[in-house]
Amino acid sequence: MTDTDRTDRTDRTDRADRMKAVVVHGAGDVRVEERPVPAPGPGEVLLALEWGGICGSDIGYWRHGATGTATLRHPMILGHEVAGRVAAVGPGVTGVAENTPATVHPAAPVGDTTLPERLAGRTNLLPRVRYFGSAAFDPHTDGGFCEYRTVPAGRLRPLPDGLSTELGALAEPLAVALHAVSRAPAVRGRSVLVNGAGPIGSLLVGALRHAGAARVTAADVAPGALKVARAMGADETCDLASGQELPADMEVVFEASGAPGALGPVLRATARGGRLIQVGNLPGTPAPAALGDLVTREITWSGSYRFVEEIDDALRAMRDGLDVTPVISHRFDLGEAARALAVAADPAAGCGKVMLRLGGPAEGGG
Repeated sequence: MTDTDRTDRTDRTDRADRMKAVVVHGAGDVRVEERPVPAPGPGEVLLALEWGGICGSDIGYWRHGATGTATLRHPMILGHEVAGRVAAVGPGVTGVAENTPATVHPAAPVGDTTLPERLAGRTNLLPRVRYFGSAAFDPHTDGGFCEYRTVPAGRLRPLPDGLSTELGALAEPLAVALHAVSRAPAVRGRSVLVNGAGPIGSLLVGALRHAGAARVTAADVAPGALKVARAMGADETCDLASGQELPADMEVVFEASGAPGALGPVLRATARGGRLIQVGNLPGTPAPAALGDLVTREITWSGSYRFVEEIDDALRAMRDGLDVTPVISHRFDLGEAARALAVAADPAAGCGKVMLRLGGPAEGGG
């Protein structure tokens, strides 16, 4: 299941002032380019990045030149699921040692907007947030699919002892799953349905088991995705492509496919008075969906967007034994970024998380 190609390994020592970066120029146009190695400024650290995980937004920029409402206007370095080691610290940074393994909280609020009381603490809902590897603003925000990246020290998240940087790169998507769980009623002791067993859906399965769910059912149209979900702890799986139907009367349902056509069946699967958490990104354009059960069943339908500080919870969960390695299906070197994106975009290729080896040890990330 794992692609172990290791061609075109990067040797940073031969290019002390230059680095390689995965840069998207437009739809279907991604290049591995050389860029200057940045220097950490006041309050910043320089990370020597070792691993990155390919996300749906990376695929969107590569396939379409856009993801959601964000459209690519200029070349941009991809990637927001990354981890590495501290290579240098800038002026004024204390308490951070070189060689510390760490991941990054990829969100930075823009401006001094004050949230209304009803949104207290929900910084993921600020109207302006810069995110690693995002074209939401112009100029765009470069991501972390590169050998080096400067990061504000406050966004650094040191890894627990024994956690590899490869797994550290999965803290960001696991945080998305943990935030979604926090948007639901207490799941301990409940039977829960996860529709869509891609990387986020499968991480949701693991997060739900970690949170004490009694029984977790995962549904998808791809047998490979269901295999990953079972490895992450799903008690039952539902192969929708074979004609199986979603189980009925589920108190808590997580919709992680982002497919408008799934909304009708998912609402029908939700119990009367139950809760549906929308995790999968829905299109930003009109799309037909059967929503009648939302009213007649008095279902509460809640959105779940990125995360707040659950990246810290994700690191603790992995430290305490939540094993996310089953979601990793492929590993590629940085120089094979175009091939890695193609594999990540192909549901038949493995249906798991595709990882980019950005530097560091040839085996593992820790």
